[in-house]
Amino acid sequence: MTKTAKRLVGDIGEDFASDYLKEAGFKILERNYLRRWGEIDIIAQKKGILYFVEVKTIAVTFHINGVEWHRPEDNLHRRKLARLKRAIQTYLFDTKRSIEDEWEFSAITVILKRKTHELYKLEHLENLII
Repeated sequence: MTKTAKRLVGDIGEDFASDYLKEAGFKILERNYLRRWGEIDIIAQKKGILYFVEVKTIAVTFHINGVEWHRPEDNLHRRKLARLKRAIQTYLFDTKRSIEDEWEFSAITVILKRKTHELYKLEHLENLII
C-alpha cells in the first residue's frame, strides 16, 4: 500500500522526534503502538520513567512575507487525547505495568519545509495533562 503525503510527512516527523529523544538520553522502547482505539507514536524510557510521546508534524511553505501555518499542537484535540489515554492504559495493562508506575505524556511538534522535508523547528512539550 502506498503511503499518503500526510503519512509520509508524519513518518519523517516521527523519525526526527525519535532522533531528538535518543540524543536527549531516552531509550526508545516502541514506535507506533497501535490498537483499534488509538496509537501511541513513541514510547520511551529515561531514568526509570516511562514516556508516552505524541508527535505532531506539519510541512509548511515559506513565503517572501513570512511563514503562514497553523501550529502542529492544534491537532491535539479532545477526541485525540481521549484515544491516547485509552491506548496508554492498554499499553500499561499489556506490559503488566501498574497504573501507579511513574509515567509522563508529552508531545513533540515538528515543522518541516514543504518541498524538501528539512527540519525547520522541533519543540518538546513535556509533562502534559491527558
